Amino acid sequence: MEMKDKDFIAYCGLYCGDCINYKGEIADLARDLRKKLREEKFNRVSQGLSKFFKEFKNYEQCYEVLGAMVRLRCKRACRGGGGPPSCKIRNCCPKKNIQGCWECEEFETCEKLDFLKPIHGDAHLKNLGKLEKQGIDKFLEGKRYW
Repeated sequence: MEMKDKDFIAYCGLYCGDCINYKGEIADLARDLRKKLREEKFNRVSQGLSKFFKEFKNYEQCYEVLGAMVRLRCKRACRGGGGPPSCKIRNCCPKKNIQGCWECEEFETCEKLDFLKPIHGDAHLKNLGKLEKQGIDKFLEGKRYW
């Protein structure tokens, strides 16, 4: 196992290498689609199409959302400063001198992890449980949740 793999384990138990934002696939596709739409002057095409398809009235909003998707690219893993800039977990673990939340007795009830629930459900908690019980090496070899 490469040392690099361990660096992709975020303090919260998620694995940055599994993240669509870290992989950049969505950002690349959104960037390419925006480029093609500009080349084809699709903003004008959408105005004509909106007479037949009501959804095209929202073209500008769609184009803006694609722009936001381009900006979702995360160029660094959590331990390298990537992820949400205001992440309280990234500050908490080093202060407690622990590798991650799995070494903290409070992780199952910690409110700092709550911001992950709308996107990840309980995936991070499942991963933290695995990390706590099995350790880093087994976690990297086995199934991870996202």
